[in-house]
Amino acid sequence: MSLDVRRMLLLAEVAAHGSLTAAAQALAYTPSAVSQQIGKLEIEAGQPLLERHARGVELTLAGRALVEHAQRIDRQLRAARAELDDIAGLRSGELRIGSFPTAGSSLLPLVVRGLGRAHPAVRLVVRSAQLTGLLNMLESREIELGLLWDYDWSRVDDPSLALTPLLADPTALIVSRDHPLAGRASVNLRELADETWITRADDHPVAEVLARSAHAAGFEPQIAFHAHDYQEAQAMVAIGLGMALAPRLALTNLRSGIAVVPLASAPTRRILLARLAARRPTPTETAAEQVFVEVARDLAGQVGIAEPHPAAR
Repeated sequence: MSLDVRRMLLLAEVAAHGSLTAAAQALAYTPSAVSQQIGKLEIEAGQPLLERHARGVELTLAGRALVEHAQRIDRQLRAARAELDDIAGLRSGELRIGSFPTAGSSLLPLVVRGLGRAHPAVRLVVRSAQLTGLLNMLESREIELGLLWDYDWSRVDDPSLALTPLLADPTALIVSRDHPLAGRASVNLRELADETWITRADDHPVAEVLARSAHAAGFEPQIAFHAHDYQEAQAMVAIGLGMALAPRLALTNLRSGIAVVPLASAPTRRILLARLAARRPTPTETAAEQVFVEVARDLAGQVGIAEPHPAAR
């Protein structure tokens, strides 16, 4: 028969107070209730735990051994409660966040700084991946919060995810500073049918944005260079090899020699904060989500991108 922990802790109270009556008074029980519980514990232990006499009670050898274990359990329970209180009060704990490269170079550092200032005892672990990898890490619980993105033609629509829209990030045109379009307030893609283009390699989403946008404008883009990151694309644009499209958030660290020109009716991607819908968010996750929303709002004002869409789910 297993030992009841609550009865073990009650035995430790009896030992500390020296009698069943004193322990009952301290715990607001009746002496009869205490005596019954100790009797059940003796049955579980298979041997007497107390020797009763006129002056009170005395622990048997088995009783002393059980009280020592009960005292250790009590200390462990108190430590567990204190640790839970620390986590609830954001005085300790860990938060695992997933991000993608453009968010990792713009939005995320501001969030990490904000969380560090508000809750310095919380340890942050950040993983970077593309969309599929982030979704997999959320599903496997390798991360607790994930920064995701989507476009109208490829929505993140997974009922297992709770999504908080952070930003509406429009596509912009980048040209060299000496290009005739560099001073324009905006440009329509139909004007760019005869231009050459820098696009992204490796089936990057912005390559699909260029293809879809050009086809909608009635032309096939002439590709001069396939870049492997936005800095490489900017370098090629700066020397006049071609122009390029990029999400506005990817242009917060702009290379010299580049001009950003707004596009009329440009495709816009949503930047989303995701967590598993089935998981109840921890206090740390709730605090982090608030920081993400505040930082995204401030960043939108600084770089001229849009306020978030209404909540997705």
